[in-house]
Amino acid sequence: MPSTTMSSAAPAHGGSSNIRLAIASLLLLSPLIGEVLSGATRMSFIFVLIPEIMVWGCGALLIREAVRRWRGGWISALSLGLALSVAEEFIIQQTSLAPLNWMGVTSANGRLWGVNLFYFLFMLGYESVWIVLVPIQVTELIFPQQREQPWLRTRGMVISGGVFVFGSFLAWFLWIKRARPMVFHVLDYQPPLATFLVGIAAIISLVFVGYRLRTLQARPNPARTAPRLWRVVLTTMGLVLPWYLLMSLLFIPKPVPAWLPLLGGLAWAALAILTIRRWSSASGWQDMHRWALSFGALLFSMAAGFLGSAYWSRVDVMGKVILNIIALAGMIALARSIRKRSLGVTPG
Repeated sequence: MPSTTMSSAAPAHGGSSNIRLAIASLLLLSPLIGEVLSGATRMSFIFVLIPEIMVWGCGALLIREAVRRWRGGWISALSLGLALSVAEEFIIQQTSLAPLNWMGVTSANGRLWGVNLFYFLFMLGYESVWIVLVPIQVTELIFPQQREQPWLRTRGMVISGGVFVFGSFLAWFLWIKRARPMVFHVLDYQPPLATFLVGIAAIISLVFVGYRLRTLQARPNPARTAPRLWRVVLTTMGLVLPWYLLMSLLFIPKPVPAWLPLLGGLAWAALAILTIRRWSSASGWQDMHRWALSFGALLFSMAAGFLGSAYWSRVDVMGKVILNIIALAGMIALARSIRKRSLGVTPG
């Protein structure tokens, strides 16, 4: 998400209590926004939030720290978010590699070379945006004074990395060795070694690309005016909609040519990136616009999460409704706080 680049690569010394709160917020918001509010993680198995904090929360935190130390922007964060998604889909839980019959998929649409390409493409976009970019942006809007600073010292980076690795092992064990065979009754599937090697190579490449793109910032264009907030919200939701259609292709009995959705998805992703880059370079692009961008993405993911709720338990449905209402109230409160800051009003 568009934000300012950092002015110093040294961790902040002042406001340590706020930095700790910011770290805790990002650790929680990453799985909360990406998993719980969307309905992917429901109340009936909310215990998996713990490994999700370890993997997604620490992953998002480490990505933010790397980008801030590189003095990079949201394009670098996006590239690292894609690397995190590849790690999840190819190495940790391997959901883009194993056959998707646990999802009720009745066809092999999009499955080529041992990869669920439609599902993988969707997850690349979803996990890099809703697990990484949106939570980082929301956290930095809550703690604007700490936005441009790294939050961790070397010790914190090592601890976060260790927690991430242990959480990844825990997530791998719970899903592949327990949930998939015992709950979904899917026979154990072992991807070829070559597939793992391709995944590792992709992760390394995306990290390298993220580093190389650290200086790629949209040049401010005073002649261009930032869009109105309602337009940012609605356009963001419109940009998200076609991405969700990728998942619907998995349930179509008739085979779909793989190249068409893949090329269309990549082209649409490029359009979204260029649109946001154009917005963020316009005159008057401020925190309220960043809030509108995050709000539009969050609003759509929460709404889309109800599509499969007909098969949920009452506890799961009510839990999602209540949490979504709380999230909406929280985002509205954040908008009011941002407006007060912009007017120079001190909260109190």
